[in-house]
Parts: sequence; C-alpha cells; structure tokens
Amino acid sequence: MNHYTRLAWCLKREIFNFSKKICKGLRRPEQKLVSSLLYGIAESGSCHLSKIGRALKEQISLKKTIERLSRGLRNFSANERQQMLNNYTNTVKKHVDERTVFVIDGSDVTKPYSEKLEGLALVRDGSTGKLEKGYWTLEIAALTAKTKTPLPVYDRVYSTVENDFISEDEEVLTGLRYVSKTFGNQGVRALDRGYDALVYYEYFLNNREKFIIRTKTNRHVCFKGETRNILDVAKRFKGKYRIDFKDKKGKTISCKTTTIPVSLPKHPNISLNLVVVYGFGKDPMLLLTNLKTNDSRLSNTVAKVYLMRWRIEEYFRFKKQQYDFEDFRVRSLNSIRTLHRILTLLAGLIGLFSEKRDQSVFVMELIAVSQRIYRPNPEKAKRKFQHYAIGDGIFAVLRRCSVGIAAFFAKPELSNQLSFFPT
Repeated sequence: MNHYTRLAWCLKREIFNFSKKICKGLRRPEQKLVSSLLYGIAESGSCHLSKIGRALKEQISLKKTIERLSRGLRNFSANERQQMLNNYTNTVKKHVDERTVFVIDGSDVTKPYSEKLEGLALVRDGSTGKLEKGYWTLEIAALTAKTKTPLPVYDRVYSTVENDFISEDEEVLTGLRYVSKTFGNQGVRALDRGYDALVYYEYFLNNREKFIIRTKTNRHVCFKGETRNILDVAKRFKGKYRIDFKDKKGKTISCKTTTIPVSLPKHPNISLNLVVVYGFGKDPMLLLTNLKTNDSRLSNTVAKVYLMRWRIEEYFRFKKQQYDFEDFRVRSLNSIRTLHRILTLLAGLIGLFSEKRDQSVFVMELIAVSQRIYRPNPEKAKRKFQHYAIGDGIFAVLRRCSVGIAAFFAKPELSNQLSFFPT
C-alpha cells in the first residue's frame, strides 16, 4: 500500500463515517445518495452532476448514474434536509462555547443565462453589482474560539418569487431561531450593516443574546436623554485607544476606538454601547452592541470580534471557486437546496479537518499533498484560511483512485461453505 493509497482509504473512510453521522435516521437510499454526492463533489471539485458521476466510477453507464443522482436530489424532502442539518450541528456543538462568534450573512447564486430553472428571481450580483437572474442564500457560520475556523451551522437557498416567501427578514429570523434553539444564547452574533434593523435588535434583546451589529449612519440613538443622529454622536468623541489591524493584503492599518453609552429610542431603558472605530475611511465605523465588561478597552475587543466576520466572505468564495456551485445543472428548487445543503456539509467537514490540523497527522498530510504549500513562512500559514489547501489535498488524493466509494456500501457476502455450528 503506497502513500496515496493509504491516504485515499483514510479519506474515504472519513467521508463515509461523516455521512453516516449526518444521515442518521434517513433511509438507506438517501444515505447512499448523500455519501455519493459528498465523495463526488470532493473528488471532482464541481457540483456538475456529470462530473460527480464520473468521479464515482460506478460499474454502470454514466447516463444511469446521472439519472440516479438527479432523481435522488429531486425526491429529497425538506424534512430529510432538516434531519441532516440537525445531525450535523450535533457533531459541531463541542466546538461552540461563549467565545464563539456566529457570523450571519447573505450571498447570491447567479444564473444569468438560465430560462427553465424553478423560481428564478432577480438578485444583485455581489461581484459586479448588477441585477441578474438567480437565488438568494443565507448562511450562518460559527467561528471557533481556537482557530477561528468557520463551521457552517445553517444554510438556506430561497427565491423572492416563491409562493410561501414572506420577506428577507423572516428568512433571517428563521435562521436565527434555529441557531438559538440549537446552541442557546452561547457566543456572540456578528452582523453587517445590511441587518441594521429594529427587528433584529429586538430579537437579540428579547432572547438575551449578545450581538455586534454595524450600523448605518442614518440611525438615531438616545444619548444623554436626547435622540440624536448616531454619526453626530460618534464625531463628538475622539478615539481613546489605539489598535492595529491587517487588511486582506497584509497592510497594517492603525485605528483608534472609543465606547459611548447609548440606547435605542424605542427601548430607552436598555443600555447599549456604541463602539466607534476611526481609521477605515472618511467616516468612522459604527458598531452597536450589548456587550458589557469592566475592562475599559471594550472597544478594542468589539472591533476585533466584528472584523472576524470577513472569514465568512472567504467561506462564500471558497464554495463558489473550489466547487463551482453556480455551475449546477439541476432545475427544481428542491434539488438546488439539497445540493447546496450537501455542499455546505462538505465545507463543514473540511472545517472540522482544519480545526484539528495541528493535532492530526492525516490532515497535515492532506495539506502537504496540496499545491498550496506556504513555503516562505510556515508559521504564518497556520493562521491562514486553510480550506483551499485541504480541498486541494482531497482532490489530489482522490483523483488517483481507480474506484469510488461504493465499496463502503457493499454488504459482506455470506460464505457458501457448510458450517456444522449452530447460527
């Protein structure tokens, strides 16, 4: 058994065991479908069913494999998807504690040239800013306290033209309720200014959940008994504490922060903190939070926690670039949601690999196999977003296999030899 053969067998076993955990309570055909898709997406680096079918290397025609996968995705029910998500979040609960940051953000899936997909709506393409045909997505990821690895804990693909669509706020609240039900009020919720709305403040306050929300400059707050514009209040104070950040290009940005006690006009008796961060542009960055501490440097802590949310943008980019999700070729919205859920769970498995990369020889070998080796500064590489390296390592190992994952589903054959012992 050579190096790649051993790695491939260990990797298939990890995928199969992970599939068994998240498919607990599902029927055997659904379990086989999920395992096949997890393996096929990982091996092919694509969400295209024909590429997944080739990666499975089944002893039937490719056409029959694609038909089986397509039929399985189409018939996969919403309850079965929910059961998978529940099983998965039970496995990641041990990585969630009071220091966990839950990042809530939305994205888009654009299909500008599609005509026959179910429920196509107009969405704003995050890359170009143009309106295109496609779907909205909502995801919630838990940044682990140890390595700040994003572990997805909720995902949803939705269309604004569906009959049962209510509003974007209701979609977000549904995700928040799931996180609250699953993890309680542990951790801190971090949201961008697109979620600067009273409905979210009231949800967090009513459920006693800690939050950090970046506010818009037109918001009003209560300051010293008067209702004032939040930007006018912020500009009355200079930064009291200094802190340095590094942007995505590695450039150091020197910032100054300060904390101002305020409240919302509709809830004047509930004290909040306005954290003002100078240094990222002409206007200061405004963060509204209910975090409280005796430490005078609360503003620095809040700024650090909020800026961690850029990792979910890396996570979105990883799913689109590494596995080319926007190139899917299934038509029904139910199939799209099932495929997206399975891709999210695969990203969760890679996140779990990344979380234990310093303790697992198996994960370190996967990274070593990858072409994304950070030779100049290995210590710096440990702090980088490792999903690409692990995903490339998985692809490099599995593409050398001559068989897929079907052997793990084969039942042991009974021997035809006559036995004299009672059974």
